[in-house]
Amino acid sequence: MSGWAIRSERPGDEAAIGTLTAAAFAGHPYSDGGEPAIVERLRASGELTLSLVAAADDGAVIGHVAFSPVTIEDGTGKWFGLGPVSVFPPNQGSGIGSALIREGLARLGEQGAAGCVVLGEPAYYGRFGFAHDPALTYPGPPPEYFQRLLLRGEPPRGTVSYSAAFG
Repeated sequence: MSGWAIRSERPGDEAAIGTLTAAAFAGHPYSDGGEPAIVERLRASGELTLSLVAAADDGAVIGHVAFSPVTIEDGTGKWFGLGPVSVFPPNQGSGIGSALIREGLARLGEQGAAGCVVLGEPAYYGRFGFAHDPALTYPGPPPEYFQRLLLRGEPPRGTVSYSAAFG
């Protein structure tokens, strides 16, 4: 494969995104295998705010990132959750996931988003500017794995809730 490009999800990409997401998360200890269904439910509920794919030169979808709205206890609006992020296993480690995240965050900023949260590995997401903020919480996982990226305005405070699509 000689290259790939990032573009917005198009009608007809749904099955490829589902297959890709299932393959990307297969066998990972932190995954219950439900990631493809999360993306489907976000799409069905109209909450898939931003859905980008990395498409190979031959048109195959080899990467995907989803962003959806989150609710913050203090009422702060225009915040989004990042995830899931999926890259076809043979292409993992090639920069596709990072490029999708960077492009998605840039587009969110252009659309007036105030910020983004992510539940994930601090060392990985720290590269994009995400950091743990004790004033912003998500119950369950170790606190340092829940991180935020402020795009504009003041940092929010309180508990964050993801869409019901996350289960």
